[in-house]
Parts: sequence; C-alpha cells; structure tokens
Amino acid sequence: MSAPARDLSPPPTAEIEADVADALAEDLGSGDVTAELLPDIADSAYLLCKEDAVVCGRPWFEACHRALDPDVRIDWRVAEGERVSKGTVLALLHGRARALVSAERASLNFMQTLSGTATVTASYVEAVRGTGTRILDTRKTLPGLRLAQKYAVRVGGGVNHRIGLYDTVMLKENHVRAAGSISAAIADARAKHPQLPLIVEVESLEQLREALGAGCDRILIDDFDAPTRREAVRIARGAPFDGRIPLEVSGGVDLAGLRAIAEDGVDCISIGALTKHVRAIDLSLKLGPPPG
Repeated sequence: MSAPARDLSPPPTAEIEADVADALAEDLGSGDVTAELLPDIADSAYLLCKEDAVVCGRPWFEACHRALDPDVRIDWRVAEGERVSKGTVLALLHGRARALVSAERASLNFMQTLSGTATVTASYVEAVRGTGTRILDTRKTLPGLRLAQKYAVRVGGGVNHRIGLYDTVMLKENHVRAAGSISAAIADARAKHPQLPLIVEVESLEQLREALGAGCDRILIDDFDAPTRREAVRIARGAPFDGRIPLEVSGGVDLAGLRAIAEDGVDCISIGALTKHVRAIDLSLKLGPPPG
C-alpha cells in the first residue's frame, strides 16, 4: 500500500502573521537595542541546519523577516518537507542588516520547533510503513501553536486528529456512564451534533461490539493488551461489520513498540509525543556568505 500524499497546505496567512506578530512583540518589546549598534546597510545571511532533519516552518520564517524588512530576499535551497543532512545550508537571505538580526531568534524559534515536530513525526510514519496504519497527532500541543504544529505533523507525513473540542465529538467513560450505555451515548451525540465526526472510546470487547452495532466514525481501543487488540481487529473487520469503522490505538505508545501495534491491523495510532515532547532542531542564522 502506497503512502498517502502529504498535505503541505499551511494555515491561513492571517494565522501565521498573528503567530509572528506575537513572537516579534515578545522578543523586540520597545526596540532591539543590540541591533541598533549595527550599521543599517544591506547585508546577507545564511540559514544552516546543524543536524539531520525534515525541514518545516518556511512560511513562519519568511513572515518574521518580511515583517521587519518587506524587501528582504530569501532564496531557499531546500523544499518544505525535504529531508536534509547535517551541515546543509537551507536558505540565503539578502536584506537590511539590522532587520536580519532582529528577526533571527523569532524566525529560528518557529523553524526549529516545527522542523522538530516534522522530523519526529516522519520517524513514526517510517516505523509503520507498509502496514496501512496512519499516525495521528493529538491536542497535546504548545499553547498558541496548535495549527502550526499540526501543520508540521502533516509535513512529516502524519494525519491530524481533531483540532479542538469543537470539531469532533469524542465519547469516553463519563459520557457512557451518564447516558447509561454506549448505544445511548452515541444516539444522544448523533441527535445533538449530527454534522460532526463521532469517535467512541471503548474499554472492552463487549463495548466494542456495541459501538460497532450502534455506528460511529472511529472507535478508540485504549489500553487493550496485544491479544485483546488483535481480537478487536478481527471483530471489527469480520461480518457483519466488515471494517467499515476504523480502529484507533492511543496511550502509552512509543516508537519501539509502534510496529507491533500496527502489524496487529489497527487503522490509526495517535501519538501525543509528536507535539508534546518537542526537541528543537539545531539551526543557526549567520551574517555573511556561507563557507565554501
């Protein structure tokens, strides 16, 4: 099975510009007193990647520099989503020296964070390659950067779960307890939010059969051991359900155990670590031409 094409569509421009405005306001405050010491002349710079990575964050990097110098020229040497090796020069910049320096930290913060998210996502996607299992993100994102990080997940080859609490209904133990049963909770959710996707978490094979019979858009089998998980797949894909409702695994999943879970036949695995345990990629922006 071939991998689906990555969605490299960034968030709306207004969202990116708002992210950048907040970052620059945080960094610059009343003015960059250090950059003022530099002559305000035309200069060049280069963006260096200091480790292997998947490149992500170009729209934010560009917006940071253009906010301070609308005439800056950025010549990218790599594409968004491209894998690069340590020592790769990602871009050459030409603009006003003070603006290049003032935008440096904010632009790098976006680029290193989003490249980190894309890079770790790509490693999870690679681990399940050929199984048909999709890697999903979660809502465990850095405050204020949810759309940016979910974009980075897509760049890394992953798939976005719900964006927030408003675009998908997710039924868990408390909802089932309040409604009295899985079926009753599903009926209530469908009646109140018929236009929204519905995900149901189940805690047993009995609840799984009930959710499959009642109907929903995805079923979350959380904390099932391997034999129970494989039986859940057999039930969901057998008659009369015939695999119409995909199964998702979540919780306590790490890279080492990922392949085994995927090979059990589940459709999706959601990983909070993609956006929660962020390790920034080591990048630097240096004035002057690149070496060599």
